[in-house]
Amino acid sequence: MTKICAREIFIYPFKGLSAHKCDRVTLQVGHGIPGDRAFALMFKEEDAQYPDTTKVPWMKKHNFAMQNDWSGLAALDCAYEAAAGTLTVKRKGVELLVADTNHPTGRDRIATFFTGYLAGIYPTQAARHPNRTPLQLVGEFGKTRYPDREAVHISLVSQATLDHLSEIAGQHVDVRRFRPNIVLDGVPAWGEFDWVGQEMQLGTARIVITARINRCLNIDVNPETGERDIALLPLLKKHFQHTQTGVLAQVITSGTVAIGDTFGSVE
Repeated sequence: MTKICAREIFIYPFKGLSAHKCDRVTLQVGHGIPGDRAFALMFKEEDAQYPDTTKVPWMKKHNFAMQNDWSGLAALDCAYEAAAGTLTVKRKGVELLVADTNHPTGRDRIATFFTGYLAGIYPTQAARHPNRTPLQLVGEFGKTRYPDREAVHISLVSQATLDHLSEIAGQHVDVRRFRPNIVLDGVPAWGEFDWVGQEMQLGTARIVITARINRCLNIDVNPETGERDIALLPLLKKHFQHTQTGVLAQVITSGTVAIGDTFGSVE
C-alpha cells in the first residue's frame, strides 16, 4: 500500500494574504491550527464597532478584504514574524511596510496601508465594498481564527489532484491558489473526496473529514502577480461538472503534524 504523508504545510497568518510554509503545526480541538487566519482586514461598518479589535468574533468572509474580490492583494509578499508580532509587506522585493501587530499604533499603520493599497487596485463586480471602505485590523495571533466557515476547520488536498489540474490547464498550477493547510503525497487524483465522513489520523492528531471544498474566483489568481491568468473555475466546471477541490476537516483529538508524517484511516 502506498504511504500517504504530509508533503507541505501552510498557514495564513492574515486571512486573504500570503501563505507561510511550516515544518510542523499544532492541531487543536475547537480551533484548528493556532496562527492560521489569526488576523483579518475587516471593513469598518458603522453598526459594528469593537473597542478591542483583538477580540472580534468570527464573521462571514464578505466582511473582510479578500483575494477573490481584490486579486491585487496576491501581488504583495506579506511575512509575519510571530515571535516579534511583526508584519512585513514587500512588493517585487521593495519593502513597503513593517508594523507591530501587538500595539495599536502598528495595527493602525497596517489598516491604513491596506486601505490605501485597495484604493489603487480594482475589485470584482461582486465585491461588497467597491467604494473602498476603510479597513481595520482584527484578531490576535494564535487566539482568534477567521476561516470561511464558522465551524472551525483545516483544509487538505492531494498533490496528485493539483498535478491533474496542471495537465488539463497545460501549465503549472501553483498549490497556493487553493490556500490549503496540508498537501498530501500518495493519494490518487481526487481521492481525497472518498474520505468525507471518515475519521483519519494526521500525525498525532485525529480529524474527521467533513466536506468537499467549493471553490471561488480566488483559484484563478496567480499568487505571485495578483493577475487572473488561468481560468481554473470554468475549467473545473467543464471537465468535472463541479467546482470542488480538496476537503475540509475538523480536529477531534489535538496533536501535531510535521512534514513527512503519515495520514490514514483510524484503526
